[in-house]
Amino acid sequence: MGDFGTQLKDWRQLRRMSQLDLALTAEVSARHVSFLETGRANPSREMVLRLSRELQLPQAEVNALLAAAGYAPIYGARDLGDAQMAPVRAAVEWMLERHAPYPAIALDRHWRLQRVNAPAQRLMSPVGLDVGDSLLDAMLSNDRLRENIVNLEEVERLILQRLRSELVHFGRDSVIEDHVARLKSRVSTDAVLSMQPLPAMIPTRYRIAGQVLSFFSAMSQFGTVEDIALSELRIECMFPADEATRVALIQLSAS
Repeated sequence: MGDFGTQLKDWRQLRRMSQLDLALTAEVSARHVSFLETGRANPSREMVLRLSRELQLPQAEVNALLAAAGYAPIYGARDLGDAQMAPVRAAVEWMLERHAPYPAIALDRHWRLQRVNAPAQRLMSPVGLDVGDSLLDAMLSNDRLRENIVNLEEVERLILQRLRSELVHFGRDSVIEDHVARLKSRVSTDAVLSMQPLPAMIPTRYRIAGQVLSFFSAMSQFGTVEDIALSELRIECMFPADEATRVALIQLSAS
């Protein structure tokens, strides 16, 4: 992980900021930033938090930077099953249940399933997916899932784009970086370059019970949270991309 100065320099470079850029936004001198990075100066706790804010660090990385500077972490990481998380659990369940008859899932930072509603369970059970499983791992190695995605190449390309966007936020993440590398070896960018104009959305077309259902998704996250796990929790609500899918989902929910 490295000492404070090394971590600070790594994050500054990941954010494509010069020492002067960071100094201006943090309202310190470029010389002070240089001294912090080389270890000639030690940061105060307030300075670590100020630099973290200007570098837009995720909460887990704020903790890591504080620890490298010799300070205690400020963010916890509670499990969704923790008693203090009861209001959050209730909110997640409320959102998932009320999205029925359409599928909805809750995912963590590494796309592990935390909660699913009944329609999502009906989609995932036939391919062996359940709470605790990783959708990223499944997309790469679950043959039953891959065979049931009609437009697999398009979906893999979209996931690769999404993972790259997530890395911009997280900076470095070995799990996400590994999946990016594996997807890059499979995905061709030629198809993207040739698609002119691009469609408004590219739905995932999923084969189930002899039908092809077409979905697009909307993502939600909790705001103003002071917990690492909660800040990384995402709720993905899937919507029918065509009338046939909407009717099929209603029929499936009634069966």
